[in-house]
Amino acid sequence: MAARGKFISFEGGEGAGKSTQAKLLADSLRARGRPAILTREPGGSPGAEHIRKLLVEGEPERWTPLTETLLFLAARADHVTRTIEPALAAGEWVISDRFTDSTYVYQGIARGLGVETVRRLQSAAIGDFAPDLTIILDLDPRAGLARAGERGQTEDRFERFDAEFHQRLRQGFLEIAHSEARRCAIVDASRSAEAIAGDAWRLVSERLHP
Repeated sequence: MAARGKFISFEGGEGAGKSTQAKLLADSLRARGRPAILTREPGGSPGAEHIRKLLVEGEPERWTPLTETLLFLAARADHVTRTIEPALAAGEWVISDRFTDSTYVYQGIARGLGVETVRRLQSAAIGDFAPDLTIILDLDPRAGLARAGERGQTEDRFERFDAEFHQRLRQGFLEIAHSEARRCAIVDASRSAEAIAGDAWRLVSERLHP
C-alpha cells in the first residue's frame, strides 16, 4: 500500500506567480521520482471548474461576500473529494494554486465577511482538511497587478477590485503566515522565478523530506 502523499498549496495576491511556482515545484518532484499532480482553485475537478467561471469572470460586485464564499466552498468540497483526497491516498503529491487561505483572506478579510464565519462554513464543507505546507508568495500589490494585467485574460474579476482591497489581501496573507508558522512560510515573490523556485524547493525539502 502506497504511503500517503503530501499536499502543498501556493497562496498570495494577484500576479504573485502562484501558477508558475506550482508548476515548477511539481516538475521538480517528478524529476526526483515523486508522482505529483498540479491543480488549482477555484477548480481542480470537473464540477469545480464549472463553478470557477462564475467566480473569476464578470463584475467585481457580481456576488455578495456570502454567496461568493458558498460558491468557493461548493467548488472546494468537490475538489477535495474527487481530486485531492484520491491522489493523496494513492501516494501522489498534490500541488494546488490556492486553497483555503484564499477564502479566509479574500472573502473573510478583504470582502468583510469575517474569518470566523468563513471558518464555520469551511468546517461544514471539508472538516479540518488542510495542506501539509503552504507557501505564501509575498509581493507589492501594485507589482502583482501590473504582472496580472499583462496576461490579458478574461478571468480578471478580482483584479478589478480597488487598491485598498489588494492591500488588505497582502496583509491578510502575512497575518495567516505569522499565526500558522508551522504550516506556512513566506517567500519574497519580487525576484526571478528561478530564485523563488529555489526557496520553495528548500522549504519542501526541509519540512516534508521528499
